[in-house]
Amino acid sequence: MLLLAAAFLVAFVLLLYMVSPLISPKPLALPGAHVVVTGGSSGIGKCIAIECYKQGAFITLVARNEDKLLQAKKEIEMHSINDKQVVLCISVDVSQDYNQVENVIKQAQEKLGPVDMLVNCAGMAVSGKFEDLEVSTFERLMSINYLGSVYPSRAVITTMKERRVGRIVFVSSQAGQLGLFGFTAYSASKFAIRGLAEALQMEQGNFNSSLGSDGYMLSALTCGMAPVTSITEGLQQVVTMGLFRTIALFYLGSFDSIVRRCMMQREKSENADKTA
Repeated sequence: MLLLAAAFLVAFVLLLYMVSPLISPKPLALPGAHVVVTGGSSGIGKCIAIECYKQGAFITLVARNEDKLLQAKKEIEMHSINDKQVVLCISVDVSQDYNQVENVIKQAQEKLGPVDMLVNCAGMAVSGKFEDLEVSTFERLMSINYLGSVYPSRAVITTMKERRVGRIVFVSSQAGQLGLFGFTAYSASKFAIRGLAEALQMEQGNFNSSLGSDGYMLSALTCGMAPVTSITEGLQQVVTMGLFRTIALFYLGSFDSIVRRCMMQREKSENADKTA
């Protein structure tokens, strides 16, 4: 029995070796690199811009609000490590007009050189029950969260492939791996980002990253047909799948219980208001 299990493991490892992109790309050297961050005036985008700037990168911040951009620029510049670094601010809505996005990327490249890394952080969330959300909300979130990543990525990818240098980062969400109550519009737009990243990976390179223990568990549980970047990653997914699925069932049961309790409490409250 042990020999059979060992033989299966060896066969599995060999299969992974043959069909998987096992060699991860080398880490991008950030000193002197040109990093473009959309949604970079606040939140995750601004934090990423600061971390890249701390490592010597040149930063282009792209967002809609000019005042927030200028404030973020001042905050980021406080973390410079040399006097040559530059923070460039460009005000544009990355979800509306591809030609406009392409033009501002060209402007950024003329000033700071070819884009070495694009971080797509532009996005927003709206919660509410499916029937309570306006149809325009679904259209708006798909435009901002999905097309707002497609347009900048399309604008930089040709130059990256010509130079054979570059990284494109998509920021999804746990709601892009697991459908959540009240987030029908948001989850759908973030699931779209994952699909884009998986498809683009087949053309371009590496895929997937997670943060924290819950993020790692969700990545393993939702890996499906997603590619692996190392034998170790593939083996970890196979070995931990059963345990993680068991844990996930408890989570799902807890989520359903919370939703049912809230709905019952709302019904009681509404009935009490009617009889009052």
